[in-house]
Amino acid sequence: MARIAGVTLPNDKRIEIALTYIYGIGLPSSRAILKATDIDGNIRVKDLKDNQLNAVREQIEKRAIKVEGDLSRDILMHIRRLKDIGCYRGIRHIKHLPLRGQRTKTNTRTVRGNVRRTMGSGRKDAHQKT
Repeated sequence: MARIAGVTLPNDKRIEIALTYIYGIGLPSSRAILKATDIDGNIRVKDLKDNQLNAVREQIEKRAIKVEGDLSRDILMHIRRLKDIGCYRGIRHIKHLPLRGQRTKTNTRTVRGNVRRTMGSGRKDAHQKT
């Protein structure tokens, strides 16, 4: 059982894919880490030796990649800053609306909380109790 940055990596996955289970590491950065440590990406996590795991850990720390809690905290701080200065994106965050120019007349149901505003769209069937 390999544990990196507080995340237990699945044993049966290839190391290249297993590293992406860590929040903040995607496939490109996973490949870059493995290339820097001279580890084949096709090796399963359970087949890794301790020194290889330590090399991966050191490489993540050396590259100063923000992962897990640090990254989440930074993202929340950026969003809080946008809200505090009252910019357009901050206001959209406050109202729980899409930020990047998407239309809101249709779509964005998940962002708006699945609100249905037309007459018949959210009605219950006749046999259901109201």
